Amino acid sequence: MSELRTQNHNSKAKNDLKYRCYYYSIETIKFLGSLIKNDVNKVIVNQLLRSATSIGANIVEAKASSSRRDFIKFYDIALKSANESKYWFGLLRDATEADKTKINSLLQETEEISKMLASSLMTLKGRKS
Repeated sequence: MSELRTQNHNSKAKNDLKYRCYYYSIETIKFLGSLIKNDVNKVIVNQLLRSATSIGANIVEAKASSSRRDFIKFYDIALKSANESKYWFGLLRDATEADKTKINSLLQETEEISKMLASSLMTLKGRKS
């Protein structure tokens, strides 16, 4: 990827939640696909794959919703999925031999996405202080 395209990608990804979640999902899928296949990893990987990719999917659903209420509902679900993903990443980090550095990086991105969703929800619900 050219330097200019990389800068544009990074700038857009940092500020655009939908775009950022899409690339977060891709990074998560690639990482999970690289893990050793065993019974323990299989359970965690399946749960994490569902919850991590659900974040972006619910944001896309929110953007296509027909009402403010539905929009908020999909953002609520996305936030719950992000919180669930943090749990599964923590288990994967602490209970397996998976790459801790990569997991911590993905956990950090999950945390940042969670904060963006929570902030958006507070604004949408009129509870921003």
